[in-house]
Amino acid sequence: MTMRIVVAVVGLLLLSAISISAVSAHHSYLLSVQQLRAGLTKAPSMPQKGFILIDVRSVEEHAAGFIPGTDLNIEFREIQARHREIGAQLEDHVVVYCQSGHRSNIAAETLADLGYRHVYNVTGSMNAWLAAGFPIESGRR
Repeated sequence: MTMRIVVAVVGLLLLSAISISAVSAHHSYLLSVQQLRAGLTKAPSMPQKGFILIDVRSVEEHAAGFIPGTDLNIEFREIQARHREIGAQLEDHVVVYCQSGHRSNIAAETLADLGYRHVYNVTGSMNAWLAAGFPIESGRR
């Protein structure tokens, strides 16, 4: 019985050490507008805007439309192998999104497992973004 309690407490402590937070589409939109006003979407820079925005959908989905200010498109299955392309330090803030939030949650967990301490998943991802009527960009990043 005591061993089970110890295991449960240790498990909770380990889970609390991983920082995966949810951020709403509305909050993401406000950050995107702030970037547009500051002229940061054309030349993204982590120190200037304070976070890195990653689309973890397929290349085809990304090309059809993405959230303005997106820095990179790395498919969620490739995030572990390609995470160095992000160019982030483990303390930097990284925001991920996909179509519904499922794949970005997997990507967020992968990044947290790799040691990134501030990872955010856009709740509802592109579906929530589009449902709110927020603008998208098209092409490739």
